[in-house]
Amino acid sequence: MLTSPSLKQQAYSLCIHLLNEKIQTLQQALKELTESAANETKSTAGDKHETALAMLQIEQENINRQLKTVLDQKASIETLNISSKHVAVGSGSLVKTNKGYLFVSVALGKTMVDNIPVVLLSPQSPLGKKLLGLKINDSTEINGMHYTVEEIE
Repeated sequence: MLTSPSLKQQAYSLCIHLLNEKIQTLQQALKELTESAANETKSTAGDKHETALAMLQIEQENINRQLKTVLDQKASIETLNISSKHVAVGSGSLVKTNKGYLFVSVALGKTMVDNIPVVLLSPQSPLGKKLLGLKINDSTEINGMHYTVEEIE
């Protein structure tokens, strides 16, 4: 079995925590932009005023797009049944490879879970796609890196 039976649960909890932090940050940025736009409308009219409002609107659209992506990621991870044991790699699998631990969930990059480096990756990522369906002792290669599945939880 894996070194820590709770490593998968900790990785899952960390994903939720990181996504919640991103959501709060983006919501705060939207709030500040809304306040800036409200203050800008109190300014005098003119080209400078119109340009400032247009820039605020573009920024607001960008943040809304980012927020939608993060909310979609959170909805996706919340559908995972992390208590199930996996025979083959799938969404929600914690995979120990010869290169380290990978948690197939959402793309949040490399992080530390219980002092163990874990890569949080999406099943739609290039490596995620290659890993899906692999079983213990199966191998795959991507970008010249060879991965062998040692354990799956």
